[in-house]
Amino acid sequence: MPFGAQLLAGGGARFRLWAPGAECVEVQLQRGADHALHRMRTANGWHELIVREAGAGSRYKYVVHRGAQSPLAVPDPASRFNPDGVHGASVVVDPDSYRWREASWSGRPWSEAAIYELHVGAFTAEGTYAAARRRLPELAALGVTAIELMPLAAFPGGRNWGYDGVLLFAPAACYGSPDELKALIDAAHSAGLMVLLDVVYNHFGPDGNYLHAYCPEFFNPGHRTPWGAAINFDGALNATVRDFFVHNALFWLEEYRFDGLRLDAVHAIRDDGTPDIVCEIARAMHQAAGRARQRHLVLENHANQSGYLVRDSRGAPVYATAQWNDDAHHALHVLISGETDGYYADYASAPLMHLGRSLAEGFSYQGEQSAFQGESRGEASGHLPPAAFIGFLQNHDMIGNRAFGDRVDAYADERLLTAAYACLLLTPQVPMLFMGEEFASSTPFLYFCDFQGDLAAAVSNGRREEFKRFAAFSDGASLERIPDPNAAATFDRCKLRWDEREHSPHKERLALVRELLALRRRHLVPWLPHIAHGGRYRVDGALLRLEWEIADGGAWRLAAYFGRDEIIADGLPAGDVVFEKGLRRGAGGAPASAHQARLGPGAVLVSRGPE
Repeated sequence: MPFGAQLLAGGGARFRLWAPGAECVEVQLQRGADHALHRMRTANGWHELIVREAGAGSRYKYVVHRGAQSPLAVPDPASRFNPDGVHGASVVVDPDSYRWREASWSGRPWSEAAIYELHVGAFTAEGTYAAARRRLPELAALGVTAIELMPLAAFPGGRNWGYDGVLLFAPAACYGSPDELKALIDAAHSAGLMVLLDVVYNHFGPDGNYLHAYCPEFFNPGHRTPWGAAINFDGALNATVRDFFVHNALFWLEEYRFDGLRLDAVHAIRDDGTPDIVCEIARAMHQAAGRARQRHLVLENHANQSGYLVRDSRGAPVYATAQWNDDAHHALHVLISGETDGYYADYASAPLMHLGRSLAEGFSYQGEQSAFQGESRGEASGHLPPAAFIGFLQNHDMIGNRAFGDRVDAYADERLLTAAYACLLLTPQVPMLFMGEEFASSTPFLYFCDFQGDLAAAVSNGRREEFKRFAAFSDGASLERIPDPNAAATFDRCKLRWDEREHSPHKERLALVRELLALRRRHLVPWLPHIAHGGRYRVDGALLRLEWEIADGGAWRLAAYFGRDEIIADGLPAGDVVFEKGLRRGAGGAPASAHQARLGPGAVLVSRGPE
């Protein structure tokens, strides 16, 4: 890795820092209370030095001299570990110290993916990598095949969603050591689970990022973002900045053996270059050494740009493997909750049509005008395979962006949830669950952080300001009820209570999710490589019908009823029944035909085979 501290075979360590505007830089080695300074050689914006007395475990900072300004001691922006927090010293890490048990792990094909998103700190009472590792057998038994960890890059304080990371190569110390993270990944592979990591390449967090102070070349003031000047992917001296992020992606995949990355909010990355940084990272992932392991790149992209998801002549991803499907979520949310505030307004007039189109074709908005955004949104996507899209009923944003972090069971029409989960787990798109969703967890997932001083006050006040436009928070008393993101109690409330699984209604939800995942694995997954493009959908009132052609294998069909009253429906899917719930045939006056039935709210029928 060209950045940071690298142990040398003959002893010592090489330190490298890119800071073109710095007059000179020193490595400050810390030995207890003593600090030894070693002046680095400077050339072409790089500052470099081999320090023979440095080794694994050595703590260090860089002291940056900037003309008339006072010297600034900073952690390494490519630190592999900062045990005392983002303002403390970095530590030289031996990347080969961990002995992998599953060294032969080669990953899993994407067609087998069923993802479980989790936050390490809130997943268990202890909130550590080690505690999460002990829960892996239960996830494997549930039927998921991949876990996706919310961002781990070191952030300020002891609790955070992870999207305020400032040291992108350093796993957050509050969860454990680098070797403990590797042990979690190793154990997941032993259980047959892929491990994906959420990474943030559109901004740095607001506290602990010293690059603004001594390396402004890292940012491009010509582009503005919600977080200030954009990261410099396309301005002067951008090549080194791009390398920093490409190497970061490869670092997680190679040094930690993650099976893939999820790039946060690529629509917020400002890059007019060709290829842009998303494509460059994707190409580096595909071309890197060790391609015997399958690697997957997932995007979050509100712009619905299908160009990132294009396939080659063999059906393999040219760039990204898949994208989170916001359209499917938003349509489902409107259907089961009736809520139409904010971006849900774009789905309010025809939620079932939007759900059908997004499940069948990937995006529902494929260039149509978005009233919420005030512009057209999206690109054609029906030519892409369903596995290019990830569906979800909940994720960290959709829960945590609610004022009280309440989950779907708190506000949805429970009669419709079986149909919703069938649309999620028994359709060809890749499904994703959020931690605790499998047992209808009652714990909220609130927005939490651990900032200090004025920043803490600004974040707490800003959180309440966000909700002023909603009628439910039109008075000060209601706003005061919104939990303070910086309070430790807010974070503590988010920790899963695993004992809930043993009691109603949690055990019933767990049984349903297990059943649907087992049916998916047995009946759908073997056919997914043979579904090469989008399907067809039809809306009859509150009844949604979907069909995907299976090459040489007939079709996969789903009918889901989201009405509130019973109806008699005909033309129901034929073939081998995979799953059926809420239908009555030949009883109580219902039709006896195999193609007709009386449907109750939330009824669903899934089948495979020819007509």
